This record gives sequence, C-alpha cells and structure tokens, in this order.
Amino acid sequence: MAKTLLIYPEKCLGCRICEMFCSLAHTDTCNPARSRVNIVKMDLDVHCVPMVCQQCTDPACEKACPSGAIHRNETTGAMETDRNICIGCRMCVLACPFGGTGVDPWEGTVIRCDLCQGEPKCAQVCPYGAIVYVEEDRQGLHKKREGAQKFLTSLEAQPGKGS
Repeated sequence: MAKTLLIYPEKCLGCRICEMFCSLAHTDTCNPARSRVNIVKMDLDVHCVPMVCQQCTDPACEKACPSGAIHRNETTGAMETDRNICIGCRMCVLACPFGGTGVDPWEGTVIRCDLCQGEPKCAQVCPYGAIVYVEEDRQGLHKKREGAQKFLTSLEAQPGKGS
C-alpha cells in the first residue's frame, strides 16, 4: 500500500527541525534553503504550514516538463526528477499549483520531496506531529477523526453543555 505525507498545520510551531533534517539528508548541510520541505509563515500570528510536494495523482509538473525528466517512483510513489535528463528550464516549478517544487540555490537544480525513499526524515523528527507518514487510504480517516474531535470539543465548550 502506498504511503503519503499528511500535514497538520495547526500542530506546526515553526521550529524548522524538519527543514534541517531534510537538507542534511539530501545535501549533508543544515540549510533550510536546500530543504525539500519548507515552513511557510502565514501572518503575524505566526501560523506555520509545512509545505512539501503533494505527490499529485495527475501532476502538473510532469506535464510541464519538456524533457520528460519527471517521473513517479513506483516503489515510493514520489515524483522524482532525473538530473541526467533535466534541462533546468524550471517549467515544473512554475506549473506546481502548491509551490511544492523549488530550486536548490547552490546547485541550481530542481528539488522536491522524494519521500526519502520511503523513510521521510521530516515525519520522523517532527516533535509536534505536524508531519506524519501514513498509508494513503488512512489519510482521510485521520482528517475525519481530527474533525470529529474538534466538533466534540466545541460542543463541550458551549455554555450549558457537557458538564
């Protein structure tokens, strides 16, 4: 069964540990600019969202690639770029509707989450559970359970309810 990264933005505190471990795993440096996961701060209230390649079912990046360098790894399900074929045009970066594809500022090459060959470091090290690696068929169940818990919590918080 294929697995996917599940993001819980409400759990992210912006510690950037995921970025550091990702860049270390891929480039042997602790540099967020070289990470395949990026923490995006949304506003002054410091809402943080871990952004990664969504591993789309019908990936726009793959369609936009004029050299055919982008393909799905059949073992992990991750979209990958063959650096021997990539011409560096960055059309995939422009095509991604989620900003999940970037460019390594030192090498100038396209980077996106490759799921660390099925062992995503970001999910392993996130101390707050903002990034988890789950079986694809369980992704919806996780979100449903979370939504149900929020609903129950809101009912209990209403005056005259719960106790």
